[in-house]
Amino acid sequence: MNVDLKLKGGRVHLPGGAAETDIGVSNGRIVAIGGALEAGETIDCTGLDVLPGVIDSQVHFREPGLEAKEDLESGARAAVLGGVTAVFEMPNTKPNTDSAEAVQDKLARARDRMWCDHAFYVGATNHNAEHLAELERLPGTAGVKIFMGASTGDLLVSDDANLARVLASGHRRVAIHAEDEFRMQDRLGERVPGDPSSHPVWRDDESAMLATRRILGLARAARRRIHVLHVTTPAELELLGQHKDIATCEVTPQHLTLAGEEAYPRIGTFAQMNPPIRSAAHRAGLWHWLNQGVPDVLGSDHAPHTREEKAKPYPDSPSGMPGVQTLLPLMLNHVAEGRTTLQRVIDLTSAGPQRIFGIAGKGRIAVGYDADFTVVDLKARWTVEESWLASRCGWSSFTGMQLTGRPIGTIVRGNRVMWEAELANQAMGRPVRFEAVEFG
Repeated sequence: MNVDLKLKGGRVHLPGGAAETDIGVSNGRIVAIGGALEAGETIDCTGLDVLPGVIDSQVHFREPGLEAKEDLESGARAAVLGGVTAVFEMPNTKPNTDSAEAVQDKLARARDRMWCDHAFYVGATNHNAEHLAELERLPGTAGVKIFMGASTGDLLVSDDANLARVLASGHRRVAIHAEDEFRMQDRLGERVPGDPSSHPVWRDDESAMLATRRILGLARAARRRIHVLHVTTPAELELLGQHKDIATCEVTPQHLTLAGEEAYPRIGTFAQMNPPIRSAAHRAGLWHWLNQGVPDVLGSDHAPHTREEKAKPYPDSPSGMPGVQTLLPLMLNHVAEGRTTLQRVIDLTSAGPQRIFGIAGKGRIAVGYDADFTVVDLKARWTVEESWLASRCGWSSFTGMQLTGRPIGTIVRGNRVMWEAELANQAMGRPVRFEAVEFG
């Protein structure tokens, strides 16, 4: 068979397991696995593992309006340098992405600037609730995002009546930031000026659990599927595991890697995010439920701010940290250290997002699917250095960390956009397609 591109000799992670084989690609899609392939271009993957393209279904790239922190180009550059082939970008920009015009503006900004494929969430508000059924079906739209608790920006739907209005409008799975705004407002006095370790005291376990319980009840009443983002407490994961018919959920590498007892004394406000980095006991509980199969996806919640902003004394410092470039490296290191398996990481970063969001043509290495591949060296030992970081904010909470396992190449629809930390000449990311939009 004649093909445009052949990936040769790698350990390829197929739906049926890993196998040393070749992959043939033509016109941006997988056309053959194994067999005799004659190719216009060959990439030698000997000694490397070829994973389905990593999908990060929660990033904040800050454009428009907050480009001093990040923009679509720099965020996508960080993504592909970290092995990520597609991202879902969040709506809390300036202006908010809460209308058809705002979605079209982002898609226009992304064209020929974003290095990876992409989709954009529409932010739910008290004012656009009745229009969400139409907005969620726009091409290039990942679905609807609800902030139950205030975070960066001013998107907020906090009361049950308006949450019910949002859930009643549309059919696709709704992404939820589940922190209870009313409890957090009552607990503002728990914040200790100058002490970021009081952040998880203020935004406590019950603030998260209360919101998760509320949204589960509202979702069941509305018969609407939901996706609870960045879960930080083991109790929430235990609860969500009892509601898998209606709820999926996400954990982040930050919450699986950092523990408050160590992180706040070491890096202070640079460990501050919403929901917070909690204790080592919380972290251990997240790992327990991850290996029980409860979380469906890994998202980075990439949320950069400038060094100057983060260096402000708590609580004037903003919450959020970059993470799209370190999502896969951190998880490969966790695999190397025996906390989970590569198969589980693949499920959380490719098959999982495809399954719960209804992504068309991505999420597995199979004939007919987009030729999205993340090529990794599982044995590479290296240190995260600032010179490697592409995010405009220029910092990471993981700088100086020694890791085992590194992304070597990022291939998007048959285009080698990154290889050994070098980018292609041209960004060529395109909107992600969704079954509910394309074929519904």
